[in-house]
Amino acid sequence: MIGVIGDHDPSNPTHVATTEALRALPGRPPFEWIGTDEARSRRDDVAGLHGVFVAPASPYRDADAVVDVVRDARERGVPLVGT
Repeated sequence: MIGVIGDHDPSNPTHVATTEALRALPGRPPFEWIGTDEARSRRDDVAGLHGVFVAPASPYRDADAVVDVVRDARERGVPLVGT
């Protein structure tokens, strides 16, 4: 599962493009948007991700949670893309 960490806004063109790009990937790997304000309460889900994409568009509702997710991904060697 790829986690898109960000506060999804369907009117944000970059969020729409991110979703479309992930849907277009070969093999269509599963992905899920995880709100920054959900990342802490969903720690087990976040820790099980196989890839992390930090979505554009700040300020985030919980910027510290984003930093924690990035740190965790780097420490575990999980592929990470940030914008």
